[in-house]
Amino acid sequence: MTISNFTQIDSPSLLILKEKVEGNIDKMIAIAGGDSSRLMPHIKTNKMENVVRMMISKGIRKFKAATVAEAELAAMAGAEKVLISHQLLGPKIDRLLSLIEKYPNTKFASLADCNAVVDEISEKFSTKNPTAEIYYDINNGMDRSGHEIDDQLADDLKYATSKSHTKLSGLHVYDGHIRDDAFGDRKAKIESGMKNVYEILAELKPEIGDLEVIAGGTPAFTSHASEISRTLSPGTCVLWDWGYGDKFAEQNFEFAALVMSRIISKPKRGILTTDMGHKAISSENPIDKRIRFLNHDDLKLVSQSEEHGVIETSNWDDYEVGDIILGVPYHVCPTVNLYDEAQIIENSKWVDTWKIEGRKRKITV
Repeated sequence: MTISNFTQIDSPSLLILKEKVEGNIDKMIAIAGGDSSRLMPHIKTNKMENVVRMMISKGIRKFKAATVAEAELAAMAGAEKVLISHQLLGPKIDRLLSLIEKYPNTKFASLADCNAVVDEISEKFSTKNPTAEIYYDINNGMDRSGHEIDDQLADDLKYATSKSHTKLSGLHVYDGHIRDDAFGDRKAKIESGMKNVYEILAELKPEIGDLEVIAGGTPAFTSHASEISRTLSPGTCVLWDWGYGDKFAEQNFEFAALVMSRIISKPKRGILTTDMGHKAISSENPIDKRIRFLNHDDLKLVSQSEEHGVIETSNWDDYEVGDIILGVPYHVCPTVNLYDEAQIIENSKWVDTWKIEGRKRKITV
């Protein structure tokens, strides 16, 4: 790709292609059957107030957040509702109360998966706020958080409805562990797990009524989208990345976030060094699954330190110190989290700089 004022951008930088973001939001709504009210996108990927505002302008009003800070930036953008998709404890419950007080036009909710947390939330809310909205987190096989679907679950859900200062609004079911390449295989596994969830809901409906089901993330998005009763919470698809792009072929999103770096040295034949170290691209994965360079199939990242990315190439003579290289992150979410700001590209030109507010642990609350 060509950007007319490339040389004015410092490196390493995170580039956001605004038209691609807008296109991905449109595709996300289309997958949801054109009904933006079914969507509760997770903002942990983009972490930017301006991107949340773009989604709101398309009719999306509800969002998921991983942290209190992300929830605050969604409220700053004008979200009508934010679910903090973590089980809050101790000071974080106090911060939730502060969010509710500071942003009265936004409804906030959080997760619980055990009686002890329901009790703590209820007790803290009893002193300041009449009702805490909670969603019960269900362990649908990922074994990261949530209540197992067992004989105790129905009783614990009824317990959550019995507390005077909590309102059980629904269930939160994240099945990010199901990542089969073939859509049919993926959907079959997802629906097999959801069958158990709906059996519990049917059993409890006479006592506690209908509950909203917030299901999946980006990997399961296209499966859950076919079930119109579910609220959908994809996140990565707004920016997209190489890892999901290769794996989920039926999701036709486009790369909207790129990492820009410069060649800063040619220390020996066959080797190029860039300013794309650990601080520029997420290093959680093996070295061969961190970045895919655009239009440079000969480039292979072989090592990184904090400020350096070392690349092998068979076309060493084709490159000069100062050359700009673009790449697609393998996992965009933690890569975005490395940057305080993003450089916005529109109509093939650098036009703006946006803060990445959500990478902070705290904004004001």
